[in-house]
Parts: sequence; structure tokens; C-alpha cells
Amino acid sequence: MTVDVVRSAQLDGIRHGFLGRSGGVSTGIYAGLNVGLGSDDDREAILENRRRAVAAVAPGAKLVTPHQVHSATAITVTEPFPDDARPHADALVTDRPGLLIGILTADCVPVLFADRAAGIVGATHAGWKGALGGVTDATLDAMVALGADRTRIVAAIGPCIARASYEVDTSFRDRFTAHDPENERFFREGRRDDHHQFDIESYVAHRLATAGVTRIDALGLDTYALANRFYSYRRATHRAEPGYGRQMSVIAAD
Repeated sequence: MTVDVVRSAQLDGIRHGFLGRSGGVSTGIYAGLNVGLGSDDDREAILENRRRAVAAVAPGAKLVTPHQVHSATAITVTEPFPDDARPHADALVTDRPGLLIGILTADCVPVLFADRAAGIVGATHAGWKGALGGVTDATLDAMVALGADRTRIVAAIGPCIARASYEVDTSFRDRFTAHDPENERFFREGRRDDHHQFDIESYVAHRLATAGVTRIDALGLDTYALANRFYSYRRATHRAEPGYGRQMSVIAAD
């Protein structure tokens, strides 16, 4: 089975991809292309899956991923770092040819960025904490600091949990409305009392637009519902599984 690579028209001509779970060597609950170094999957299987991910998008490139902590921290990458010395961050930006920067998700929102003219790209992991904290804003700031022009930056939002699959309680919603009362529009009445369906994809798109990004591609792929294509933390939790895999979203500056 080949590696499932979803691409965005906004990033046409740039080596990038939102990868699914097909095409890997992991088995059991991790079956497929699990690239999560923090999972309890077999280490050699994870490393082979990561090699296959690179080969599917940017053969010969050096893969760089952070140790994700649901922060709003974006860092600039100038050279590869060892897998066991990954910096704690949730977004990477670079202008260095030969590097393939990536982030991992399993329901959270992956965002890939590019300023073609400047040769600068970014990759962001936006869980609800990072999204609310401004991780996409931090990514854009880091790209601009590197020489990107905000008016040229395009963004693509990859597979993530959809509103229909993302039920949250009222205290969760209140965190967002306390930040901005207008955020209430990203929540709809849930199937249970005092619960709501959260559209995190639209919320991230809103944050991008508010920050000045005018070209945004939201792919609308639900990681929870598409069990054969994507890993999902929430689905694994609902199934009482002891672990879950992660998929990767990657982009190269060259």
C-alpha cells in the first residue's frame, strides 16, 4: 500500500504533504504509517515509517520535527537536530533547502505555510491550547522575522477533527468566549446538555485571516470519522485503546 499524501492547491509547486496512515509498517492499534516517536509502537517501525514519509514527499531531504507540547512556541530551524534532542515547540519555520520540516497530529490541526518568493516555509501543530494561545500568529511572526512578507504567505489546513466529531463541555467553550465573545460562533449545541460541537478548523482559519493571511485552503478532512485514513486520539480514547498513532504534515523550503 502506498503512502497517502494529501496536497493543497495553495501550495502547488512546493514539496509538501499531509500524510495519512496508509503505507507504513506498524501493526495492531498503530497499523499503518505511525510516525509518533512518543507512542509505544515499535521504535524501528516508527523510524521506517518516518523514512517512508520523507521518501513520499521530498526524497533526500532531512526531516526535522519538534517535541510538541501544545504551546504557542515557533522556532526557526537552520539545521537538523537529533530525534532525541528535539526542542519543545509546536511550530517550525525555515528557509534552508534540504530540510523537510514537519509536525505530528492525531485530531489537532496541522497548518502548512509558504512564502514562495522568499523561499520560506512553516509547519504548525495547533491543538486547542496552541490555537487559542496564538501558535499560528507565532508562526507568521517567525516567518516574517526570517524575511517573509505576510501578504504573500499562503496557508493550508490539513486533516483534523471536525465539528461533528468534536463535542466539548461548557467550560471549554467559555475559555474561547472569554478570549473573544465572538468566538461563540465556532460552537453549536451538542448532543448532550451543557455540551457543544466545536469547529476547530474554522477557528484556526479565522485566526489566520485575522493575522493577515488572505489565501487559506481548509481541506475539511475529519480525522475522527475517517478511521481507515487517519489516526485519531479521540477515537482511540472512545474505543478504550491503550495508545494511538500520529500522522505527519511536512513541507520543504526548496
